[in-house]
Amino acid sequence: MQLPKLLPTTVVGSYPCVKNACFSALFDPYRKAVQFAVAEQVRAGVDIISDGQVRAGMVQAFVSKLPGISGSTVIGTVGMPEKPITVADTNYALTQAKYVKGILTGPCTLAYALKIETPAYRNREELVMDLAAVLHWEAKGLAAAGAYLIQVDEPILSTGAMDIETAKEALKVLLKDVATPSCIHTCGLLHTIATEWTQLPVDVIDFEYAASPDNLSCLSRQDLREKKIGCGCVKSSEPEVESAAEIEKRIRSCVEVFGEEKLLIDPDCGLRMHTPEVAFAKLKNMCDAARNVRNEL
Repeated sequence: MQLPKLLPTTVVGSYPCVKNACFSALFDPYRKAVQFAVAEQVRAGVDIISDGQVRAGMVQAFVSKLPGISGSTVIGTVGMPEKPITVADTNYALTQAKYVKGILTGPCTLAYALKIETPAYRNREELVMDLAAVLHWEAKGLAAAGAYLIQVDEPILSTGAMDIETAKEALKVLLKDVATPSCIHTCGLLHTIATEWTQLPVDVIDFEYAASPDNLSCLSRQDLREKKIGCGCVKSSEPEVESAAEIEKRIRSCVEVFGEEKLLIDPDCGLRMHTPEVAFAKLKNMCDAARNVRNEL
């Protein structure tokens, strides 16, 4: 996988949802929110942007479109959506930036968030594999659209509630015959799953470091082979905006451990819970910090 530049900046997930009450909102109430999120990422200087994930929460954005699921309950065999879920917004983002990341909520995280009230599934592992098959077609659509990277969000993995081997098999299904580079994002502490997690069949492993600094030393002991590293250097869990100088220190720490050639720089997680002003300031300072470190190198 060739990175677009040294220490490229990117995002992990959602951006604040700023909707517009104009007439066009009657047809698509989130269109302006997508446009705003994309424009703010570009204005901040982010190298690899996303569509902003503004339409719904990371679980409901997907499960609300799938036959066999009602609300948060699985009531039958999970089927394919009527149309792609994220491809249209990713297509728009691609009109505004060269490098765009498609983001999918992972099948393990989706399955864990759902109640099973159907004999179609004996356990969550069976549900995970059907969800992976559905997401496979979404990933194929993102690849065909021209996404630079496809990220699979699996925050559930750091809790131990889902088996890593199940996640590995699900990723194989999800990414089968998808040539676009892939990424796994997991937040939280990784020390109990680090060895297995770093061996998942993806090109980039993305983790939070700003809020969980122990992750850096934990991953430094792992065999990362040819994987690129997405290093969360901005706290998404706090409203305070870290200075560029503070973020620079975190970036330098990551460079010392992994080397500058392997790194992507991003926030720990999504920024949806913040005000638009705070979210933008966090991204802007992150981009300034990455540029400063890049110039030093």
